Amino acid sequence: MATGKRAKAGARRYWLFKSEPEAYGFEQFRRDRRTFWHGVRNYEARNLLRDQIQVGDGVLFYHSNAKPMAVVGVAKVVKAGYPDHTAFEPTHAYHDPDSDPSDPTWFMVDIECVGPMATAVTREAMKQEPALADMMLLRPGSRLSVQPVTASEWRAILALGGHEESW
Repeated sequence: MATGKRAKAGARRYWLFKSEPEAYGFEQFRRDRRTFWHGVRNYEARNLLRDQIQVGDGVLFYHSNAKPMAVVGVAKVVKAGYPDHTAFEPTHAYHDPDSDPSDPTWFMVDIECVGPMATAVTREAMKQEPALADMMLLRPGSRLSVQPVTASEWRAILALGGHEESW
């Protein structure tokens, strides 16, 4: 796929972004209203941020390494992939001395809060939903912090969480 191009012009795509609530939880995101999604240091996830995630795409905000692990909210992409400046800051936790500002290694996107799920959609609830049987998140060994979600998975999770798509 060409950089920055969609599979079909104008087609909204969907993603799941993982965050540990102690590091950056959904309630903090709700207060902030908008944030840049930085610190991703996996090449496959980086490629999604750099090449595929576009303005207007939907994001499921997933609390990982939590009890329970769950989709707790919805966001939308408001700025497509651009260099992750934290890689260039020597004192930042996500500094990468091998990343060069003239040829950046790491990328991020900006997301805006749409709202919380009426009911958190736990990983266990997702495993019980036939429409989510092939979801990347539920596959053994799936650890990507940014991952694609199909349109049918998106609709199923919104329905489970009691969230209306209103944007």
